[in-house]
Amino acid sequence: MENENFQKFREDTLQSLGLEKVNSGIFNGKWVTTANKSKIRSMSPIDGLVNSEITLAERKDFDGMVRNLSRVFEEWREYPAPKRGEIIKALGDALVKDKTRLGALVSLETGKTVSEGEGEIQEMIDIAYFASGLSRQLYGLTMGSERPHHRLYEQWLPLGTIAVISAFNFPSAVWSWNAMVAAVCGDTTLWKPSTKAALVAVGVMKSISETLSNLGAPPIFGLMVSRGSEGGEWISNEPSIPLVSFTGSTATGKKIYETVSRRVGRVILELGGNNCAIVSNRCDMKLALKGVAFGALATAGQRCTSTRRAVVHEDIYEEFVKNLKDIYKKVKIGNPREPGVLVGPLIDRKAVEGYFSSLKEAEKEGGKILVGGTVKTIPGLENGHYVAPTIVEANPNMNIVRSETFAPILYVFKYRDLNEALRIHNNVPQGLSSAIFTTDLREEEVFLSARGSDCGIANVNTSTAGAEIGGAFGGEKETGYGRESGSDAWKAYMRRQTVTKNYGMDIPLSQGVKFEV
Repeated sequence: MENENFQKFREDTLQSLGLEKVNSGIFNGKWVTTANKSKIRSMSPIDGLVNSEITLAERKDFDGMVRNLSRVFEEWREYPAPKRGEIIKALGDALVKDKTRLGALVSLETGKTVSEGEGEIQEMIDIAYFASGLSRQLYGLTMGSERPHHRLYEQWLPLGTIAVISAFNFPSAVWSWNAMVAAVCGDTTLWKPSTKAALVAVGVMKSISETLSNLGAPPIFGLMVSRGSEGGEWISNEPSIPLVSFTGSTATGKKIYETVSRRVGRVILELGGNNCAIVSNRCDMKLALKGVAFGALATAGQRCTSTRRAVVHEDIYEEFVKNLKDIYKKVKIGNPREPGVLVGPLIDRKAVEGYFSSLKEAEKEGGKILVGGTVKTIPGLENGHYVAPTIVEANPNMNIVRSETFAPILYVFKYRDLNEALRIHNNVPQGLSSAIFTTDLREEEVFLSARGSDCGIANVNTSTAGAEIGGAFGGEKETGYGRESGSDAWKAYMRRQTVTKNYGMDIPLSQGVKFEV
């Protein structure tokens, strides 16, 4: 019965969005025909079965898209920024109407819960509205010139066509963090989604492109589904793409960084996270348990901001871990479309294999599994990719602890004082999100000081998982380079120009040089 109900959900979701059969994975002002194209299958991790098919781009499709988006850029950059903002706001308004349908598609293809699926679309709506307001705030600076009768200031100008390579775990939200902001800056965007979540990208682009067409706006967004690293290599080597924003593994991010750097292009890299929560003996226990558990369990541990490590003060370690184990034993695992389910499936079989491989390595290094460590079989969804959330008592110097596993595995350690906790916290190559749970103002301030968290995001008494679109998102060390979304992240999508204007009757020359003509 479960399988029949889910199959009905699949059919209804795909039919409502017109995605039920073979879908073009190439949008270049219009949808490219699916005839004679290679295809991939969109699979649902919930039941392990096929959703529908998507055609793949060829090199000629990419070349044509780059040329077309470059032409569109020449038109789009002439729109006044506030007018661009009005159009992006209209995209947000359209997404409000499509939120339920597109949210269901996110759940179907990535295994997110109902609230997480719709929350993904809500993030797109929020960033569209944020970007709309930002369109009137692309400020430069005016400086006092040292030369008489001169005006000195800086201005920001659009870059051109940027590329966004997105990951499966946030299949549309992270694209919008880049694309919506870049659009109000005057750029066009080429989107290469993960093949593990390409159907979401097709559904979102259908909604977005239809709205742009109805508004009489140019097709500023292109979509290219490509297999494996092929499309990423095309993008990285393309000199007419000045900025590449990549979300994914550290290994792939380093390759993209090297390739783009060789042509002196720009990158925004959102790579691995190995996020840690420090739990002080001065914490609010209930608050800390909720924050750590949610951070480790949400999206089945497949967020770049998921809590991977918990460093707990020795005075409360036994109590905290006992309570955390009880939460893990009670948490509902299964079909993410069902009420009360927090932990859905991993994205695919390979992710399940990675989960077991990491646990095997942890035990080999002396780690002890306290709870979990098994496959979960969901009646009616036996082909889905479900595992039991796991807590491992570990040593912070274990090799496996220093790497990221995209699965619900939490390593726990003891600490004696805050300096030791911070050494453990910072002793990994990654530096994305961090948290401390404490009611002590001094501990909080040390955590937020220069000798505290070395991450791009620092949280006090809240989870490592999740971030608001108003703040710049990104990390340090091997987590990557640059920032997306809020604050002044818009500057990444523009070029800065320093302007000097002489309104006098002479030209004062630099370094006091005397020269007459």
